[in-house]
Amino acid sequence: MRVSPRLVGLASVLWALASPFAFAGTADVVAATFDAYSVVAPTPERVIVCHGFGCKYRSEVALSAADRAKLAQIMAGGKGSAVAERQAIAGAWAWFDKRIATDAGTRNHVAAAGAQYMFDANQFDCVDASRNTTSLLLVLDQLGLLRFHAVDVPKSRGAFIDGRPFHYTAVLREKANGIEWAVDSWTRAYGQPAEVMTLARWLSS
Repeated sequence: MRVSPRLVGLASVLWALASPFAFAGTADVVAATFDAYSVVAPTPERVIVCHGFGCKYRSEVALSAADRAKLAQIMAGGKGSAVAERQAIAGAWAWFDKRIATDAGTRNHVAAAGAQYMFDANQFDCVDASRNTTSLLLVLDQLGLLRFHAVDVPKSRGAFIDGRPFHYTAVLREKANGIEWAVDSWTRAYGQPAEVMTLARWLSS
């Protein structure tokens, strides 16, 4: 993926060094995720979708009462445990991906879109995907649909010197134990559930 010239990884590094029980507040998540791209924070009524690599294109998507009801229906399956909630979140992304595609023109985007798709408005790089996934997570949180997890700032891995390109993911923290979970939608094609794994495993992948 293209490395953004903006210092979007700084907040990620700082939070990665923090205590596993040091939860970021919503304002911190919003600032670290969206401010560098001048993207308005998501609300349950509206999200700004990043696409075209590095948030080159932005599409406003209005979320209706029916949309919010659908998210609540999907997340109802995750009420029983943290594991179930993560599975529901993965499924919520699959629905959300289809929902935003009509407005953003991202229907049938490919998994792990690389340099050959750079600046293609129909595709997501990992910067776009991590921001869009974080938007969904914040909406779920604002709707009171997250019981077992809090939304954290996106994290990155890779520095080229280790042979790997930069890659970003959205992140959750499990409230009971502080474990961080990567919620990576960039690795999945259109309409597929997000890939969810511990951040520690994601960082070593």
